[in-house]
Amino acid sequence: MYMNYKNIIKCLFVAGTLSVSTSSCSDWLEVDMEDSILETTLFSTNDGFLIALNGIYSSLNQSSLYGGTLGTTGIDIMAQYYNVGSTITAHTYYYYAGYAYTSAEFDGASGSLWRSMYSLIANDNLLMEKCDEPGAAILERYYPLVKGEALALRAMMHFDLMRFYGPIYSEATASQTCLPYQETSERSVLPLLTAKDYMDKVIRDLQEAASLLKDSDPIITEGVKDGVLSDDGMDSYNWSYRQLRLNYYAVQALLARAYLWIGDKTNAYNIAKNEIIDKIETEQLNVFPWMNRTAVLATIDNAKPDYVFSDEVMFSLYNMSRANLYNNYFSISVNSNNRLFFVGATEDWWSSSPAKLETFYDDTNDVRRQMWSQEEGETSGDNATCLIKYQDFNVSEESADTLTYRYMTPLIRKSEIYLIAAECTDDLTEAATYINTIRNTRGAASLEVTADNKQELITKEFAREVIGEGQLFFYYKRLAMTSIISGTSGSNAYSMSLENYEVPLPTSESDLRD
Repeated sequence: MYMNYKNIIKCLFVAGTLSVSTSSCSDWLEVDMEDSILETTLFSTNDGFLIALNGIYSSLNQSSLYGGTLGTTGIDIMAQYYNVGSTITAHTYYYYAGYAYTSAEFDGASGSLWRSMYSLIANDNLLMEKCDEPGAAILERYYPLVKGEALALRAMMHFDLMRFYGPIYSEATASQTCLPYQETSERSVLPLLTAKDYMDKVIRDLQEAASLLKDSDPIITEGVKDGVLSDDGMDSYNWSYRQLRLNYYAVQALLARAYLWIGDKTNAYNIAKNEIIDKIETEQLNVFPWMNRTAVLATIDNAKPDYVFSDEVMFSLYNMSRANLYNNYFSISVNSNNRLFFVGATEDWWSSSPAKLETFYDDTNDVRRQMWSQEEGETSGDNATCLIKYQDFNVSEESADTLTYRYMTPLIRKSEIYLIAAECTDDLTEAATYINTIRNTRGAASLEVTADNKQELITKEFAREVIGEGQLFFYYKRLAMTSIISGTSGSNAYSMSLENYEVPLPTSESDLRD
């Protein structure tokens, strides 16, 4: 019987989450009998392994993880994208904008993030342990795909914990103890590793994942296979929609990120250029083709806007409740003390000074501007420039399942790889090619790239590319930037203290270790 992707996700969500909990630390350490019974049943068939893996992907959409704190809300507010005040009376999310790490609000959000992430990592480890048990029910041809993706998931989650809680990585901080690396399903308090030892494990896991996927991932020979399903249902699904999985190229992208995080530009460049750019763009197969301005505008004109530029997305979560991101955080109907929006909204897009929209995009022809809408509030003083990137749109029942991008929230995109290559090369002509390829694709004019302005241009393009995707704060932290874009001003920079990058462990975890 035919099973579309959306229906598969619906039936997998609960089964795959196993014992994910956002309760107290002591609760997280408990494994009750029901979980054990579920595990035995779940892993008795090949499909059970697929259900467990898909459940982990689905669980990443939790509001405490990439569906909020590590996505559109907390981490992007910390990047100063939005007009959020830094005092308790100014905005509901003041504690993110003001880096109020000792506040009860931030500590609560941090604790939920920590517990959800490590619990999900433990579930991921359980899946891998079951894969490697003698006589495991997983089929031989599925093993490298499932094990490879699971390893990559473990590495990605740990890496983002490092980027959030770890130090600004340098030769001086590499020996600093910071975080535990969970490699088993056992619920126990693990020792804190040094930043170097921790990142060594991240890179090791990603390398092993890439090795497993290299000869098994159909994306290498067939592309993402978006919408390619047949009557065999789940079997076909697991070899399709590769942009919604940690596919081989997405794993390589994570490796490039990890190497750049530790300052290894040589390996970061080699992976970005030789393992990704040169291999995804060939005469035989263009795996993640650019979506130029005309193509994006066509989706907008058709009233089915693709503001995530989905063809270029290397890895994305599939969130059937994605519209809630817009409805709960960005819509003009949201109270202004809760809403995330650009500063400087007026009746005229360009008449306000300072208006962030005007300064954020340096070319009015840039199609990325289309993901912003000037909305009228109940009063003129409540007008706002709202991000509509994740706003839902109407589709017929017949076409609902063919528009995969309707539910996509990107975590890795092709443009980031181009910018990694640009940052890591000393050849200014090559760097200019990477930067201006992105700009030209978006409809913006080429810019001259010099040794003095290269990093600044990369920063601005990266900020434009990943808004609403939870990546910019980590970029700032990696470079220890002390001057970043301002959320409350369209023209002035935000003076960033390096201490703001030092996020403490949540109280629930630090108390456990005292």
